[in-house]
Amino acid sequence: MDNNFTYSEPMLPTVALIGRPNVGKSTLFNRLLGRNKALTHDRPGVTRDRIYGEVRAKAVRPFALVDTGGLVFTDAEGFELDVLDQAREAVRGSQAALLVVDAREGLTPMDREVAEFLRGAGLPLVCVVNKVDGPEREHLTAEFHALGLDVVPVSAAHGHGVSGLLSVVDGLLDTLEGVWWSEQERPEQGLRLTMLGRPNAGKSSMVNALVGENRLIVSEEAGTTRDSVDVTFERADKRYTFVDTAGVRRRGRITDSLERFSTLRALKASKHAQITVMVMDATAGVTMQDKKLLAFLDREKTPFLVAVNKIDLVPRAAMSQLRKNFEEALRICPHVPVIYTSCLSRAGLGGMLPLAEQIWDECGLRVSTGELNRAMKTAIERHQPPTVKRRRAKFFYLTQPETHPPGFVFFVNDRDLVKDSYVRYLENQLRKLFGVRAAPMRVMFRSSHEKKEPTGKKRSQAKPKRGEKPRQQSTKLGVQGPATAGDTTATEQAASAKGGKAKAKKVVRQPASHKQGPKKPAKKGGKTAKGVSRKPGGGKSGAKAGKGGKR
Repeated sequence: MDNNFTYSEPMLPTVALIGRPNVGKSTLFNRLLGRNKALTHDRPGVTRDRIYGEVRAKAVRPFALVDTGGLVFTDAEGFELDVLDQAREAVRGSQAALLVVDAREGLTPMDREVAEFLRGAGLPLVCVVNKVDGPEREHLTAEFHALGLDVVPVSAAHGHGVSGLLSVVDGLLDTLEGVWWSEQERPEQGLRLTMLGRPNAGKSSMVNALVGENRLIVSEEAGTTRDSVDVTFERADKRYTFVDTAGVRRRGRITDSLERFSTLRALKASKHAQITVMVMDATAGVTMQDKKLLAFLDREKTPFLVAVNKIDLVPRAAMSQLRKNFEEALRICPHVPVIYTSCLSRAGLGGMLPLAEQIWDECGLRVSTGELNRAMKTAIERHQPPTVKRRRAKFFYLTQPETHPPGFVFFVNDRDLVKDSYVRYLENQLRKLFGVRAAPMRVMFRSSHEKKEPTGKKRSQAKPKRGEKPRQQSTKLGVQGPATAGDTTATEQAASAKGGKAKAKKVVRQPASHKQGPKKPAKKGGKTAKGVSRKPGGGKSGAKAGKGGKR
């Protein structure tokens, strides 16, 4: 494995937040950054690893801020010793420090111990009295002058006194010697990779192995990492940022609110990452929770790779069967690459970053519309879409509206006619034609024509067209009788009343002796019983049937 790694902290002047547990350091950290980067909770000891961020406020030069866990010097054990080591590393890499205390609890012996620890570091130091919610409570800061430090009252929760604190920090940075990079010289962030997996899968150990130092707290106890921690390093003149996240357990097993917040932050970090590294335990195999996380990443179209960790615990004779089992279980995402690693021996870690670079390069694929349509034609000629209810999907054209990951839109006559099996076929053809092997791909379908919904109305009940008169549904008698040789339609009668200017279509062919225009009343002698008159041709009609039109 290539060991050409360089661990790098922010190049801005760094200010460390130091204090005992539960004094509001993470809340103040979020307030100064202007966003919720650190996890906050009423429970003490939530923060364990040191978290870095950049403060960029108006009229104040930018600086880096590091949040640390609460320090316990007396009878420290377990994670408290690891948190103390993290705080020492933060102070060693900082140019100034802020001692955070609690105004409500007053000056405690633990505050005095932390102050002595910071004096030994020889850094410019300011005492920040937190939880002073307004000017009327600033009298609570009086006893903290006993520490011999400049005192600044603030309220991290409500923002009181934060602008004054920024001015004090800016004054501290004026006294520092050295040349700091300006905004124009800001280095590139580089590729951002998020670690995701079940608890105790080895995510933090993998980051430490890549960085080359114990940057993150590692323990055999599950749930050691609680917050999302950024770790930046360089390799071969390229910058990378790993985001270590908390382990994600099954939803039904999460009963603690703190663990719920940690899980949500882990899923959010993986959703918005450039590349996600899905870490699995080789000794546990592919569990149901692993499959759910894989389905989540595949559904969100997040670029990711799978790292099967702890292969040093698997016997060499069982490695072939292990690979076969993982390949069989990961068929739900056939395009995802899989690497087998060991954080103890660093086996397989050397190929992780080049593989992540390859996936990100494939995500930036851009294909012209002409080339896409030629590819679509080739794919459809090889395999026609299946028929659905005696109908076949007709493809018109193909476009690419987005990248990272690449997305393609097929315009068809009806998207409901494209089956899922044919969608997978088209995606595989696009991957094969354009060389996309490991990156996710969005394949969408859009109907070019709206569906015509049947109204169920008869033609006579349909709405008349523009300029057309509505049809007359019934005669004057209220009943539509059958047409006879002597009958004319209402349109014909209206046309004849206007002098024959409008042409009308006759229902039946009438005798030559019949004249256009209204009928004349029959003679008295020609009438028969019940007002029925005989006409040439032998046809019968009602006396009032011919009077349906206007006179």
